[in-house]
Amino acid sequence: MPKARIVVVEDEPAIRRGVSDALRLSGYEVTEAGDGAIGLREGAAAGVDLVLLDLLLPKRDGLDVLAELRRTCPTRPVIILTARGSEDDRVRGLKMGADDYVVKPFSAKELIARVEAVLRRTMRPVPEVRLVRVGKGTIDLHRREVRWTCGTRSDLSETEAALLRYLVANKERAVSREELLSRVWGIGTAGLETRAVDMHVARLRAKLKDPAVADDDQVEVIVTVRAHGYMAGPALVAREDDP
Repeated sequence: MPKARIVVVEDEPAIRRGVSDALRLSGYEVTEAGDGAIGLREGAAAGVDLVLLDLLLPKRDGLDVLAELRRTCPTRPVIILTARGSEDDRVRGLKMGADDYVVKPFSAKELIARVEAVLRRTMRPVPEVRLVRVGKGTIDLHRREVRWTCGTRSDLSETEAALLRYLVANKERAVSREELLSRVWGIGTAGLETRAVDMHVARLRAKLKDPAVADDDQVEVIVTVRAHGYMAGPALVAREDDP
């Protein structure tokens, strides 16, 4: 894996130093930011591979920074570092586009494992599935974008593209949340963290709605299989030719 550049946005100096030192010892290039304004500037800079983002920040709140990063850098991976341990806070972060979260206090070992998991799927070579047809639209998984015949275009995050690619590659069967966490997220977890899968599926479904088709006529692109997980719907068809 190439040397990754990571931005650590954390206002507590001791925590910021500890996180940065652990990352540097693991071979990563690290840029530090002590408030939300600097964090947004550094996190949106060219060449950044991952942002570690605290939520309680001076000058600009972490969720505000996350929202702006998703607007300006929609495919940039973000891991939330938070002392907000409630389910609502974590789910809100996932809904806004965070790729993962780590609740304080956390160990350096856990943090590095989370970082490696996100970078494995965002920096690894792109698998063979590139183009997917969905109704009157085309999904380019290399470019991470959806194009509709009406002219509308939307971007996919790294995680959304990886999740869609895995579901299409395994279209003949239902895939459990645990398998998706293992094969797409690169981690083996259970419990609340399976909500990460649900939040990403919800965002994918929204992005794969044909803007020229009424809600009642939309096709089901990702099917929920009760008590098991998800599978790609019949509307998703892998293609080998360019649109």
